Amino acid sequence: MNTKSNAVVAQPPTVESSETAMPPPTQLREPVAQPSLAEARRIEARQALIEKSKRYSVRTLALLAAVLFWHVAARYDLDFYVNFAHVPEPLLVGQALLQELSGSEFYLHIAYSLERIAIAYGLAVVLGVTLGVLMGRSKWAEDIILPYIELLRPIPAVAWIPLAILMLPSEQSSIVFITFLGALFPVVLNTVQGVEQTNSVLIRAARCLGASNSAILWHVIIPGAMPSIVTGLAVGMGVAWFSLLAGEIISGQYGIGYFTWTSYTLIQYPQIIIGMLTIGLLGTLCTLLVRLACRPLLRWQPKGGRA
Repeated sequence: MNTKSNAVVAQPPTVESSETAMPPPTQLREPVAQPSLAEARRIEARQALIEKSKRYSVRTLALLAAVLFWHVAARYDLDFYVNFAHVPEPLLVGQALLQELSGSEFYLHIAYSLERIAIAYGLAVVLGVTLGVLMGRSKWAEDIILPYIELLRPIPAVAWIPLAILMLPSEQSSIVFITFLGALFPVVLNTVQGVEQTNSVLIRAARCLGASNSAILWHVIIPGAMPSIVTGLAVGMGVAWFSLLAGEIISGQYGIGYFTWTSYTLIQYPQIIIGMLTIGLLGTLCTLLVRLACRPLLRWQPKGGRA
């Protein structure tokens, strides 16, 4: 009996045509119109305004929360390590403020303090930046000036008052001198740091291009040190107000410091709070003016990102 083996014929693999293997052609989309440069700037400005509004809203809410805590603590005489029994409520302080604003003496105190700050701070800026640049560029200048800076800087403003009264001809000049010393040291030290941290590659490149020493100073070193200088100016303004008030409390006859201390001696508690808040407000405004005045000098600096 003959058995026939069924031959298995291998079928060749079917190859799909390129037409079926290729994905279907995508539909053509119309190009999206890009906003113009002016429109993009308006959008960016609107977003920046919204972001700034959010930040200032948070700051305002933080201040309102502090006022609310102050009101509750003073109303119910909170006594938990800090005693609020003699602290006036915000409403009483507001009424006393309106009373002070209705007269002229309160404005006179403010004018005297602002005058002293303007004179002392202006002298501190001119001398502090000059000394800082000299110390940052010359080792000899640093070795000569730095010992005086380090020796005199830790002395508080109150300790200078007796010597200033003995040495200077008037109370006004003694208060200006004490305020000047308070603003001088932060300006000097921050200027030195900024000058020393100037990129040496930029200085060598300027020399290779034929720049003179004065041109390098004005166009390379000082602009490179400007962020640190501005920081020193802002810190110096705050220390100037602190030193001013110390001088006015002890040796002054007019000024916000004198007004605050006199209110304490006369047991006028709302006026004490008014003096403190006025000091904080004037100091904040002066520091803001310093930063705004220095902003054009920092246009080249890239803005850092923060979350």
